[in-house]
Amino acid sequence: MRKTQLKKYAKLLARVGLNVKKGQTVFIGAGLDQPEFVTMVVEECYKAGASEVYVEWSHQPVEKLSANYRSLESLSQLKPWAKAKWEFKAANYSCRLFIESEDPDGMNGVDQDKMSAARRAMYPQIKPFRLAIENRHQWCIAAVPGKAWAKKVFPHLSETKAVEEMWKVILMTARAGGKNPIKAWKEHNEDLDARCKYLNDLGLQYVEIKSANGTDIKIELNEDGRFAGGKEKTLKGRIFNPNIPSEEVFTSPKAGSVEGIVYSTKPLSYMGEIIDNFSMRFENGKVVEVKAEKGEALLKHMVSMDEGAGKLGEVALIPYDSPISNSGVLFYNTLFDENASCHLAVGQGFNECLKGFEKYTDEECKKRGINESMIHVDFMIGAKDTDIVGIKKTGGRVQIFKDGNWAF
Repeated sequence: MRKTQLKKYAKLLARVGLNVKKGQTVFIGAGLDQPEFVTMVVEECYKAGASEVYVEWSHQPVEKLSANYRSLESLSQLKPWAKAKWEFKAANYSCRLFIESEDPDGMNGVDQDKMSAARRAMYPQIKPFRLAIENRHQWCIAAVPGKAWAKKVFPHLSETKAVEEMWKVILMTARAGGKNPIKAWKEHNEDLDARCKYLNDLGLQYVEIKSANGTDIKIELNEDGRFAGGKEKTLKGRIFNPNIPSEEVFTSPKAGSVEGIVYSTKPLSYMGEIIDNFSMRFENGKVVEVKAEKGEALLKHMVSMDEGAGKLGEVALIPYDSPISNSGVLFYNTLFDENASCHLAVGQGFNECLKGFEKYTDEECKKRGINESMIHVDFMIGAKDTDIVGIKKTGGRVQIFKDGNWAF
């Protein structure tokens, strides 16, 4: 891949993803797969005015060894040095970039019972720091090709060619493959803004989603909920793009108010393993049954992590005619696959999906209908025949999606 194009991608992440401003500090979390590109991003952050850029490296094989050899007690403790690091990052790093590249099968064989128990134990220890950061920091998740990930996506190619092909599709789907990625994202954000405004002006109470594969679900929305998409703002008004790529217009539905069944249309990579060809049935707002051809036990673990894990935290609308879907590539990575079609998420909802959320405490947002959970897992349900109808508070019905795409 040409360095000139990679530098444009790095600049996009610094200037649009994070929107780094003069004097801001930047934290970057990345694997060891593409150090040269991470170096480009660091330089672009400094060119944008960053006063400090700190990179924290990780390596999935080491994480797997840790998961296998450490005791549950050890994995469940937030050590003093780790607590101090969380405190320092929350207080001192105003921009956070996470660069994904992990092998979708990289954690196969890990004891998921132990890992789930460790996550449950860690959640209340980390939650205060997450709340301190929420809606106060600019953040972005993007990706680069890891060798194992690229071979998973393109198994028929050599490792070198698979990585090269992976770069091509990442840049294309991230709208970073052209001459001016920043301009492309400005236009994309404007389109998403217009769609959000249209939906927010409808005054919807429910959405009904149906597909020929059997998906048939009715979801109640929050009384003062709102749709969002593309760029977001911190409480101080700093604009950033949290996901690159992103095609979604999303909202957080009313917690515990959904009925019906949904069928997956793409595999789900969760905790380093694949869950495939699965369904979830909801009654009285919560998952009561799951089935899967692959990874059913892990799926059951996922929706029972805590009281909110089996409830919906997000409804996201993405046209089937989108760059990721049109690429024909199955990424085995939620950042990409979730943006190929409509998706739902079980677990944590988004406070910012309430109008005037900045006036409420986290607890007040929960009382207003935002689901609470230690997890937030997106799974894809959109198909080329997906039909979505909105039901207004006045009782009127409006077509939102027809044959998998926007109806307006």
